[in-house]
Amino acid sequence: MSLELNETLQSVVDGLSDKFSDKLIEVYQTSGDTFIRIEADAVVDICLYLKSEHHFIYLSDIIGTDRFTSDERFEVIYNLMNLRTQTRLFVKIRVPEEEPVVNSVTSVWLSAGWNEREVFDMFGIRFEGHPDHRRVFMPEDFDYFPMRKEFPLLGIPGSLELPNTTPDSE
Repeated sequence: MSLELNETLQSVVDGLSDKFSDKLIEVYQTSGDTFIRIEADAVVDICLYLKSEHHFIYLSDIIGTDRFTSDERFEVIYNLMNLRTQTRLFVKIRVPEEEPVVNSVTSVWLSAGWNEREVFDMFGIRFEGHPDHRRVFMPEDFDYFPMRKEFPLLGIPGSLELPNTTPDSE
């Protein structure tokens, strides 16, 4: 790989290439950050490896994105930090529109629970093995996922009961 990586990130990429060569799709840098795209079925193993072998102990965030493509429509991005070296790494996986399911990383970072729930609530991506897979913002019976690109900007009329805004006339 011809990227200019710092010593910490180069050892991470080398380790991933050695141990998970069949699960590593691409490594690239943009805007000063390093991204590693992997096969979705290896996310737990690779995250455990990054935490235990390379000290990425802090899961800063999990982000969902809707690429709005016919192939591998959704992405889940894990924002990881090595607090010793102040190194940030983004791990990306892609999931299809039909059956968007990935394995939960709550066994690696317990703090992933809330982030995974938010990604599920907004995008409909399910996290297999999550200990408490409920919606965070939307009601449990809400049939839509507001951050998907096809969701109308003004919402879906009648999908949520809104409070009465007219004053009482007494």
